[in-house]
Amino acid sequence: MTAATQRPALVPRDRDTPARRRPGRLPADRRSRATYAILFGLTVLVLLVLAPFFVIVINAFKDPADLAAHGPLTLPHGWHFSAIKNFWSQVHFGGVLLNSLEISGVVAVLGVVLSLLNAYALGIGRLRGRVAFLIFFLIANVLPQEGLVYPLYYLAKQVHLYDTKLAIVIIFTVIQSTFGTYLLSSVFAAFPLELLEAAAIDGANKWRALWNVVVPISRPTLGVLFTFFFIWTWNEFFLPLVFLIDNSKQTVPVALAVSTGQHTVNVTSTAASSLLGVLPAIVFFLIFQRTLTRGVAVGAVK
Repeated sequence: MTAATQRPALVPRDRDTPARRRPGRLPADRRSRATYAILFGLTVLVLLVLAPFFVIVINAFKDPADLAAHGPLTLPHGWHFSAIKNFWSQVHFGGVLLNSLEISGVVAVLGVVLSLLNAYALGIGRLRGRVAFLIFFLIANVLPQEGLVYPLYYLAKQVHLYDTKLAIVIIFTVIQSTFGTYLLSSVFAAFPLELLEAAAIDGANKWRALWNVVVPISRPTLGVLFTFFFIWTWNEFFLPLVFLIDNSKQTVPVALAVSTGQHTVNVTSTAASSLLGVLPAIVFFLIFQRTLTRGVAVGAVK
């Protein structure tokens, strides 16, 4: 073997010699300290977010005498359910809860279906005038509900849908689908057309390609839209207050506002009503948390 082809001998590195670091990379001890500092800051932020909910919970299970004697920031001296029972019977919370679940669930399903059909035509079908339609949906997203309430009120009166849950379902389905259409159209614009061409070669028409190809691939994004539509509809207050006059048709946010006194405030009843009002939304979010996380992660990877 010639000298030109010989490999250079490895020079043993002294253990006291510091290891070579990549430029701009912090040492291990500094990285660990920075990680702990970030975790500490995030923990503090989480505690600040959860603090109001904790105060609501402990005051919902107090009686007025305990609240007056020890204040709102102490743990209850004995768990009392009188405030929750009074609020439940006062507003017939069981029926109100079913109304909100029915309206929010139907709006979420119909909003996703309508958004899917619109976006399929605009994003994949390349409908003529696509840009004009997208601008229309974008403008519809920023319109305030206060500017729409009178035309919708007059139209509901004319078609005899005023004071019906069907009117709320139709209105919120259209409102939510404007955002869903704009979002899905952007997603479908980058959809791989090779899959649709392969489905067409196999004899699939447009409807079959939509349900057997587009929907399975877009299921994470559709799950995110369903979760958002449900929570957004659940929290709506203004339009249900205007369109639902009958107490038996009210939603949870409207019932919470109606139960609050005009001149006097019962802290325990207010805390109980707030707890009952927000608890179903939290349960729904926890159930669909994995779907929401998966959809966001898929969108980030794309």
